[in-house]
Amino acid sequence: MTKLGGWAGLPQPSQVASTALARIAREGTPQGTVDATCWQLDQCAIAAAGDTIDAHQDDGAYAVLIGRPHWTGAGGTDGSAGLARRALDGYRTAGIDILNALGGTFALALTLDKGQTALLAIDRIGVTSLTWRAIGRGLVFGTTADDVNAFFDAPREIDHQSLYNYVFLHMVPGPATIFRGESRIPPGGYVELKDGSIASGHYWKMRYDERARADFPALKVEFRALLDRSVKSLVDHRAVGTFLSGGTDSSTITGVLAAASNAPVRTYSIGFEAQGYDEMEYARIAARHFATDHHEYYVTPDDVVALAPRLAAFCDQPFGNASAVPTYYCAAFAKSDGVELLLGGDGGDELFGGNERYATQALFSWYAKVPSAVRKGLIEPLLFGIPGGDRIGLLRRGRSYVAQTSVSVPRRLHAYNMLRRTPLDTVFSKEFLAQVDPATPLNLLEGVYQSADATDPLNRMLAMDLQFTLADNDLYKVNRMCALAGVDVAYPLLDDELVAFSARLPARLKLKGTRLRYFFKQALLDLLPKEIIHKQKHGFGLPIGIWIQTHQPLRDLAYDAVRAFGARGIVRPEFADQVISEHKAGDAAYWGGEIWSLSQLELWLQAHGWAAGKPLL
Repeated sequence: MTKLGGWAGLPQPSQVASTALARIAREGTPQGTVDATCWQLDQCAIAAAGDTIDAHQDDGAYAVLIGRPHWTGAGGTDGSAGLARRALDGYRTAGIDILNALGGTFALALTLDKGQTALLAIDRIGVTSLTWRAIGRGLVFGTTADDVNAFFDAPREIDHQSLYNYVFLHMVPGPATIFRGESRIPPGGYVELKDGSIASGHYWKMRYDERARADFPALKVEFRALLDRSVKSLVDHRAVGTFLSGGTDSSTITGVLAAASNAPVRTYSIGFEAQGYDEMEYARIAARHFATDHHEYYVTPDDVVALAPRLAAFCDQPFGNASAVPTYYCAAFAKSDGVELLLGGDGGDELFGGNERYATQALFSWYAKVPSAVRKGLIEPLLFGIPGGDRIGLLRRGRSYVAQTSVSVPRRLHAYNMLRRTPLDTVFSKEFLAQVDPATPLNLLEGVYQSADATDPLNRMLAMDLQFTLADNDLYKVNRMCALAGVDVAYPLLDDELVAFSARLPARLKLKGTRLRYFFKQALLDLLPKEIIHKQKHGFGLPIGIWIQTHQPLRDLAYDAVRAFGARGIVRPEFADQVISEHKAGDAAYWGGEIWSLSQLELWLQAHGWAAGKPLL
């Protein structure tokens, strides 16, 4: 993992800050530092280390780019070399507009005027990350919140709203962090410091061209060419492998890489000894189809017990997605086999319409297209006018369907969220509820959905998921677990040109009726095995709920952590006991997810300095 951090507008840094800066420059990547830079002058400093750094300094100005950036502006470029200088020169003349000329995966930090001016930015999709915090008339920044916190002696405070948002969403949605006063730069976002004032915003936003022509043959040719070019561009001198779940995305990346390789592609898959969860059959189908050098690892409950505290300690935010466990073991397995770079298929769902909920929401959207006179004058009087209709199965389902069509999409998607099905005063303490706004998580989703540069409901959902499902959840998960395992990761489907292509692909080709990924699959009929074309979406799903029920060491770890969290004054102790009781006797998958999320929150707190039993209010 390449690291980046520093400060601007802060005179006379403390010894703590200088030590933290030196640590960033020293750490580098898990494989050993290939390059490092560390500059400190007057009121600013930048340090970076890793194997993908481009840096430049002149006349008291510094610029550092990490990642895999490229130049999209006039004049082109021969790779990423010299981009830091070009970004610095461009900022001097064009300001933040220079960010539109940067493409690829990157994080940028530059300073001018001996630290009085600074610009931070990350790539369009949010593959990289930067966290920042304002201090006085300046700011500190780092790749993670842990890096930022290392720069100063001030006590860290948990942000109570972010804590509530985590319980609702099982992750901390950006741009906030779990720490009060700290923020993450959002995908396509920037932060600018000038003369003691800080401004932030977006230099890029996904814009859907819903008037584009649907010439299917031409679109297919273009798509395949972009896909091939993206995969090939990521292959370098390092040993490369792919995540292979047996799903559409990972199989596609594997197939394209296999076609471009002279040797069998190394593929890595995770299985589970649990009925209904193991997808190894499809991974094997893909491996045979593409003649890969295939490797399999079966995760066990003991693996979960061993990883849970490490996972919580390594993440700079509490993270409750249990699929982080198989992701880590897959990455660690590849690392032990000599792989240095893994290619992941993340992003395909959010670009090309692959999540099951898109089909479900399409069913609701159909009702809105029925003429109002028919809905109000015939269908609804029939459904709601019959006495005792709630006792008739067909009428009950019809009433539920019609009722849900009047609810906005973000709220409808979370209709079964535990915090929407349970009175909040039975979940949280009175003192905690007084400090938070329970509407915030859904308002965040609603804000992105409504402000999307699109009119089609599917594209609005895709825009929402690009931020909250992809950047805040899936990319965070894969990036952090690969960093923990010590292997680099890249995402071919998130290439700028493929993202732009998806934005002008008609929504009706992404989702045809209720057929997910219609265009994507049709364009790859000659590449993918038919079994994978027609399979249901699954991925690296973990049977965490079942394993917590049946494996005592894991059950003890998870239940003890939930009870410990119940003693912190956030949730009621009786609620912690209720969640455990519901899990023991109820839906293992539903309540298992809640148990895992709360237990990871408690383990994260303990690992980051909040001793068990220490109140958070």
